[in-house]
Amino acid sequence: MTEIMLIDPTIKPRKPRPPWLKVRAPGGENYEDVLTLMREQGLHTVCEEARCPNIGECWNFRTATFLLLGDTCTRGCRYCAIAKGKPKALDEQEPERVARSVEHLKLRHVVMTSVNRDDLPDGGAHIFAESIRLIREYVPGCTIEVLIPDFMGDALALEKVLQARPDVLNHNIETVRRVFPRFRPKATFDQSIKLLGRARAFDPNLRTKSGLMVGAGETIPEVIDVLDALRSVDVDVLTIGQYLPPTQAYWPLDRYYTPEEFALLKAEGLKRGFKRVESGPLVRSSYHAHEHVSDEVQAL
Repeated sequence: MTEIMLIDPTIKPRKPRPPWLKVRAPGGENYEDVLTLMREQGLHTVCEEARCPNIGECWNFRTATFLLLGDTCTRGCRYCAIAKGKPKALDEQEPERVARSVEHLKLRHVVMTSVNRDDLPDGGAHIFAESIRLIREYVPGCTIEVLIPDFMGDALALEKVLQARPDVLNHNIETVRRVFPRFRPKATFDQSIKLLGRARAFDPNLRTKSGLMVGAGETIPEVIDVLDALRSVDVDVLTIGQYLPPTQAYWPLDRYYTPEEFALLKAEGLKRGFKRVESGPLVRSSYHAHEHVSDEVQAL
């Protein structure tokens, strides 16, 4: 008797990746050193948790984006591979271990982000602030970028981070206004724009930054509208990369943008006054992050 294989008609086959989205498997001495350090210190990186395609390149340059506040997020954003659910108790010693790891790696620039911790009174803002303080103490001269959540619109939590004086304040808008409510439940487009505006008002000299992913069903004119919204609150640095669903259970991929389209978006961003625009298929928030502290204006 012939066995009949049933195919679920609701699951669409994956679109084959174009050649410009292929990367080498991670490896190398520096990669292994960073990996070992993270395991020994019980730390997490967004590089691993979010399955970043640039992990091999960045770790071999001894650069990693630390993931604060544990590895479990209280939200259910439909594009993100980080685990969702009830987080473990907050680890107040995490800033010390992060700072010591930055010291061990001899980093000149460090990026710190976090899961959302809506279960905490300040969303974990004090952990960001303490991490910044200790890195300044242990590694003088190291520049610091923080990629923060929206803290549910809590202006006092944001101020707690800003008072620690990071060099770059990053908050990703992620997608266009129309897609946003389904892409990022529990957040709002306007709340994210307001956060970036508050950061600029707090310190006119602070470098502010945001990023989005394309290929999730938006149109190029809608992306241009996001650029205008970010510039309306004087955001300095913009990153634009290809959306890649972690698995078929996540928000579906609509299409792959071409390198030419990424070049067009970069040109549109620079035309609008962003000081730097990183726009390309494999660009992520921390891509070339050490260059984003510079006051030098990027050329086309």
